[in-house]
Amino acid sequence: MIPTALQAALWGLLAGGALVLGAAIGWFFHVPQRLIAAVMAFGAGVLISALAFELMEEAYERGGFLATAIGFVGGALLFTIANWWLARQGAKHRKRSQGQQPSEQQDGGSGLAIAVGALLDGVPESVVIGLSMLRGGAVSMVAVIAIFLSNIPEGLSSAAGMRRAGRSAVYVFGVWGAIALTSSAAAWAGFAVFRDFPPGVIAATTAVAAGAILAMLADTMVPEAFEHTHDATGLITVLGFLAAFTLSKLGGHS
Repeated sequence: MIPTALQAALWGLLAGGALVLGAAIGWFFHVPQRLIAAVMAFGAGVLISALAFELMEEAYERGGFLATAIGFVGGALLFTIANWWLARQGAKHRKRSQGQQPSEQQDGGSGLAIAVGALLDGVPESVVIGLSMLRGGAVSMVAVIAIFLSNIPEGLSSAAGMRRAGRSAVYVFGVWGAIALTSSAAAWAGFAVFRDFPPGVIAATTAVAAGAILAMLADTMVPEAFEHTHDATGLITVLGFLAAFTLSKLGGHS
C-alpha cells in the first residue's frame, strides 16, 4: 500500500507533468494558435468549475464562511501583488506564444522572472491536490483533471513563446521539469503538512489556493485565450466548466 503522502506527491507529479508534455508539443510541433487558445479556454472553464464545486465548497464545509472568504480574497491579493512585481521584471507575458515574451537581450533577468512566474501559477494548484486527500485519503479527480488539462496549453503556449524569444531547449525543459517536480512537492506538502492542522486553517488554505488560481485565470489564461478565439472563448470556457461539473457530480474522488 502506497503511503497517502506519497500518493499525493505522485498525483501532483502527474498534473505538473502536463506542463512538460505541453512544452514538448509547443517546442517540437507547430500547433495552430487558435487551437492552443481553444484548449486554454477549455482548461480555464474546467478550473473555474473545480474552484466552485470542489475547492470553495470544501473550504466552506470545513471552516465556514469567514475563513473561506478571508482565504479566498487573501489568495487573490497575494497572487495579484506577486504577479504585478513579476510583470515589472519581464514576466508579464509568460503564457503568451506570439512573440510578446522578451528575450534576455531585451530585458535582462526576464527569463528568471518567467520561471518564477510559472512557479507562482503552479504551486497553489498542486497544494490543492494534497489538501483534497485530507478527507478520507482519496484524491479529487476533478482537481487533478482540471489542473492537468489547464497545464497542457499553459506549457505549450509558454514554451512556444520562449522559443520565439530565443531561449534554449535546456532552459525551457529545465524550467518546466523543475516546476513539475515542485508541483509534486507542493502536493505532498498539501497533505503531509496540513493533515494535523485545525479545520479552519485547512479551509483558509484551500480558499487561498482557490483565490490565487481564479486571479491567475483572469490575469493570464483568459486574455491569451480571448486574443485568438475571440467570440468563441465564452462558449469553449462554458463547455470546459460543464465537463468538470459533470465529472464532479458523477463522483470526483478516486
